[in-house]
Amino acid sequence: MSGLKIERLADLDLLHLKLDFGKGNILDVAAIEALRQAVRDASNDHLRALLIDHTGPHFSFGASVEDHLPERVDDMLPRFHALARETLALDLPILCAVRGQCLGGGLEVALLADRVIASPEARFGQPEIQLSVFAPVASALLPHRIGSRRAADLLLSGRTLDAERALAWELIDGIADDPAAESIEWVRQHLAARSLAALGLATRAARAAWLPHFEQTLEGLERLYLDDLMSTEDAAEGIQAFLERRHPVWKDR
Repeated sequence: MSGLKIERLADLDLLHLKLDFGKGNILDVAAIEALRQAVRDASNDHLRALLIDHTGPHFSFGASVEDHLPERVDDMLPRFHALARETLALDLPILCAVRGQCLGGGLEVALLADRVIASPEARFGQPEIQLSVFAPVASALLPHRIGSRRAADLLLSGRTLDAERALAWELIDGIADDPAAESIEWVRQHLAARSLAALGLATRAARAAWLPHFEQTLEGLERLYLDDLMSTEDAAEGIQAFLERRHPVWKDR
């Protein structure tokens, strides 16, 4: 049965989450809620770090397109944004291990991490614009991580980056054949000897300069998406065309 796989590495106090949501690890509402529950549980545990990993060849193709339909997006989007806020509220260093495609909502999950390690064949992108929508979490986090110009490139073009370009842009922090093993070893070398109390407070301090701005920005972007974007004809057309496997016909309104 697919779902979220959870393992605790007791010797490191490391919580290891693996996305296991079927082909492409599509993040539908059930997957989002499974991640939120794991984050809530982590907040009450005695942990040193959180590692977000995955089974299968791809990290994630992104959020469920069906959940972006006008009659469903009002439910899905606030849940996904709650996942982002709750994850970043953890006083834990967050690591992410990526293989294969890391797209859309999948990349937004990866952007929540303090450190991202990818395999050489990994690919990263925010293709939402191809469906005539945009990515709120990425719009709020990418400028912080890679700068406003490179963020605009990814968000407006919808193109993908290979691992080498992602590393050069500082979208990721390293490349390894086994990114999960590399991440675990990094925890062992750099965090294992640290005080859990000090590490948690240092994590909170490290995010203090940008996290309040992210939360405020995301709130505004959620309203922009639900109130303005979803009232356009092209947003509905882009999503419907994708589901029907046809080319969209834009009306530019």
